[in-house]
Amino acid sequence: MSTTTEVVAHHWAFAVFLIVSIGLCCLMLAGAWFLGGKARGRHTNTPFESGIASVGTAKLRLSAKFYLVAMFFVIFDVEALYLYAWSTAIRESGWVGFVEAAIFILVLLAGLFYLVRIGALDWAPARRQFDVKPTTISHANRQKP
Repeated sequence: MSTTTEVVAHHWAFAVFLIVSIGLCCLMLAGAWFLGGKARGRHTNTPFESGIASVGTAKLRLSAKFYLVAMFFVIFDVEALYLYAWSTAIRESGWVGFVEAAIFILVLLAGLFYLVRIGALDWAPARRQFDVKPTTISHANRQKP
């Protein structure tokens, strides 16, 4: 059991830390405001790239494929962290841990094969389901103008 003085000392230290942290942040913001540049020209906030005036907008619409690849990366990266944690404790986990990790890897591979199967990782245009043969019009069936 901790005594009341230890609890108060612990909370007092946290309060001092919090006050000093907030004070330091305010000091840095105030210093930047006082020491920062005060240029207020007409073209101050316009973008400038190598002396060439920009044309158009900087807002580009990206394909959803970029977001999908980013989500897949995050998902599989988190699983890599789990495998790293397992690898550090492999001796303590024994064969049971090995079997669990093997099942975990198999589930990851099944997910990866599913993503490949549905074409989520394909950057090329959609594949054709069947070949379309070009039709030929015979000269006898052609209408004359």
